[in-house]
Amino acid sequence: MVPVEMNNNIGDGDNNNGNNNTTTTNNNNINGSLIFGDEEFDSVNTSENQEDGSDHQDPAPPNKRKRCHRHTRLQIQELENFFKECPHPDETQRKDLSRQLGLDQRQVKFWFQNKRTQNRNNQVHHKNSLLRAENDRLRAENYQCRASIANAVCPKCGGKTAIGEMSFREHLLRLENARLTEEVRRYYIYICQLSLVVAKPVMNYTLSTPPVPARPSEGIGSNRREVNGSIGNLPGSVLRVKDATTSLIIKLAGVAMEELMAMAQLDEPLWNVGANETSLALNLTEYTRTFRNGLGPVLNGFRTEASKATSIVFMNHLDIVQILMDVNLWSNMFARMVARAISHDTILTGSQRNFDGAFHLMIAEYQVLSPVVSTRKCYFVRNCKQQGDGIWAVVDVSIDHFFPNIKLKCRKRPSGCLIQQMQNGFCKVTWVEHVEVDDREVHPLYKSLISSGQALSAERWVETLERQCERLAFIMAPNVPSIEPDVTNNAKQSIMKIAERMTRSFLSGVATSSEDIWLNLSGNKECPVRVMTQKSLNDPGRPVGVILYASTSFWLPVPPNTVFDFLKDAKNRTSWDVITTGGEDVQLMSQIGSGRDSRNCVSLLRTPNTSQNKMLMIQETSIDPTASFVIYAPVDVSLIENVLLGGDPDNVPLLPVGFAILPDGTAQQGREGGSLVSVAFQVLVAADPGARLKLTSVRITEHLTLAIVDKIQAHFNQQIV
Repeated sequence: MVPVEMNNNIGDGDNNNGNNNTTTTNNNNINGSLIFGDEEFDSVNTSENQEDGSDHQDPAPPNKRKRCHRHTRLQIQELENFFKECPHPDETQRKDLSRQLGLDQRQVKFWFQNKRTQNRNNQVHHKNSLLRAENDRLRAENYQCRASIANAVCPKCGGKTAIGEMSFREHLLRLENARLTEEVRRYYIYICQLSLVVAKPVMNYTLSTPPVPARPSEGIGSNRREVNGSIGNLPGSVLRVKDATTSLIIKLAGVAMEELMAMAQLDEPLWNVGANETSLALNLTEYTRTFRNGLGPVLNGFRTEASKATSIVFMNHLDIVQILMDVNLWSNMFARMVARAISHDTILTGSQRNFDGAFHLMIAEYQVLSPVVSTRKCYFVRNCKQQGDGIWAVVDVSIDHFFPNIKLKCRKRPSGCLIQQMQNGFCKVTWVEHVEVDDREVHPLYKSLISSGQALSAERWVETLERQCERLAFIMAPNVPSIEPDVTNNAKQSIMKIAERMTRSFLSGVATSSEDIWLNLSGNKECPVRVMTQKSLNDPGRPVGVILYASTSFWLPVPPNTVFDFLKDAKNRTSWDVITTGGEDVQLMSQIGSGRDSRNCVSLLRTPNTSQNKMLMIQETSIDPTASFVIYAPVDVSLIENVLLGGDPDNVPLLPVGFAILPDGTAQQGREGGSLVSVAFQVLVAADPGARLKLTSVRITEHLTLAIVDKIQAHFNQQIV
């Protein structure tokens, strides 16, 4: 902008006290003497015949200097304040300002013109700065694109794209190599998506030496859940995940996170009411239409299970994130569904000491709590990402396609949960479970439950989370409800810790894991009881010696709530318990609540002859809409008394017995289905860990198990008749 020489003093020069200074300013000098109009700038002559706002004027004689008057700070401040409220004053407002500030009306007018011009120039300057930054960004992006084009490789053969970089024969060999590689990897569902980001299609996968299988006596001991170590006693080879391309895994997790967020937030028509009318089932046609660029088609022979459920949970949202990202906390919280979990590697640990952006490579086995149903093993990456203030998402997606020698029967499409913070310590959890399974060999007893998708549905995950959070809240509560007011809070919490350890021990002996070696020790292949042996030596929570695990599953023609209420009631115990009561009635000594439902509790029971055998029974009962449990274990009276006085609850040895009760999957609207019951118990058959297992012990264990089943079935068959 060309500087304009201007005299702001209108009238007699004597008003300037003889100060006749010539002023030259630019367009940013509002307090000086530069004057602009709204559409064009005006130069004001001191001559009296100059018209207001004229566009042309004769230049002043070279020898005549213009007089300049600068406004005072008070005048400028008043003008600035008025400009903020009204940048375009009318004639009346200018007249009032000129009278208040002692200025001529034309001075006021030109000051406002200059001020408006200055604001426009500042805006133009700011816009130019933004455009300049955008231009620099585009220039850098253009440079990167040119560099990428120069280093581009053929997506089929991996060679240079520039003509003349390789011979025709080499090009044909590379193409043949690529074709053979694609044939080897034709099984895997994500190949179409990964081909967009693969830099070199032929990846070298390194496998370590196969591990030595565990001995039968090491069935499900203390190595049930391993963290950050080798994968353990897996059949075949152990994966070295670090040898895989990390960038591909991160890219895959990013695509999975986007799909999970969309599926968690969309409703109909993507989600319809499920078979149990409490969760949502995926509309596969709408899913295919919505996610056209998804992660590939379903594998041949695999069936899709997809469901969504929402629940309000009493736990801080960050605590839930920590549980999901810690493999030990996660496997303990969801012990009903997770038989074993291993955090094999960590790609990224997150930023700012939290889990935002963390990637964990994990292996997990999911169980249906029955010895006749095999676990579902999955190799997946877990990614955690903060989506906003108080909103977090955790997604799992399978990565077994990175390792061609692994053939599994369960693969995770984007599954996980969206966690939203609420008030008063609550949070909203939206869970999406989307897997592909090959269940053609499932046991007929559980066919309906598994084919309906209820066995490991999203509803089971959120109901288990809600139940466990409720249980933790009762454990940590300063006043745990109890029918024994004289027992201290510390003693109540110690009893509940014993019950929690008892439940985990029971669950470890129900399902059949790929790492558990179940032996039909009786030699009777027709026997429905699964028996496993383990040696206990240095575990303070188990008695020392040889322990037998026995379990079986059976069906009852009544709803799960009916079965649960029957097994929970101490008055009915003599009609089915052939192990602990000796045929005598059981008395309730103490009961500690572990949930809002009064049936969720921990109890201490005894028989009339307790004074003779010095034994009590600790029992935990738990129920939610998807599963229920009745688990108990005999304990020494002196050990319980020691715990009540402040002793360590982890030193109480336990051999749990119990029932896991699931719906049979046949319930429909207006019709109740039956129940699938799994019974399992542990028994000490020899006090010496080195003792040889006798066949008589196995036969007795099988007989006791079948006796319990027969008594329960007989009771309900009589009721139906």
